[in-house]
Amino acid sequence: MRRYAVPAVITAVAVALLIVLATGIASQGTNNSIADGVATHHYRTAPDLHAQLPALAGDPADGGRRTRSLADYRGRVVLINLFASWCVPCQAEAPVLRQAQALLSAHGGTVLGVTYQDSPQNALSFIRRYHIDYPVVRDVAGAFANAYNVNGVPDTFVMNRAGKIVALNLYQLTPAWVHQTLPRIIAEQS
Repeated sequence: MRRYAVPAVITAVAVALLIVLATGIASQGTNNSIADGVATHHYRTAPDLHAQLPALAGDPADGGRRTRSLADYRGRVVLINLFASWCVPCQAEAPVLRQAQALLSAHGGTVLGVTYQDSPQNALSFIRRYHIDYPVVRDVAGAFANAYNVNGVPDTFVMNRAGKIVALNLYQLTPAWVHQTLPRIIAEQS
């Protein structure tokens, strides 16, 4: 009896592993990530559209508002940039974001900065140092970044007028990316 038990256990373990493997392979075709949606042109509604994020106190572009959500910008093109003052690529892309803001604001859109793992004081110093003139909010608990699958900064997402994420850049922005991407999205009529 014992000589049949060992092969039976090995067979059961092998079958269980095959089931786990088959389940993993089958679920690969249902990726609902933002990047997958952009790559396949099956755009997803911006995650956390209604999440109220605290405005950065002292931000010259805050307009006296205590919180902001992406839903506040529905009907406008919004470049969402997750950044941190301590991030060297974020510092390097600050002039590119000012150019993006000039382009977007001329067409009713905006850049929305979202601080990531940063103190309010350091973020405010960053805004002043780089002459940021667009609104900035704080992702205090990291829930906003988690909704966008952000693991580091800078990461940038573009929301069209219909509230869908239609472009992303998962590292430092370049002027070429901004000038190739934003005019196309601005020209879209939802």
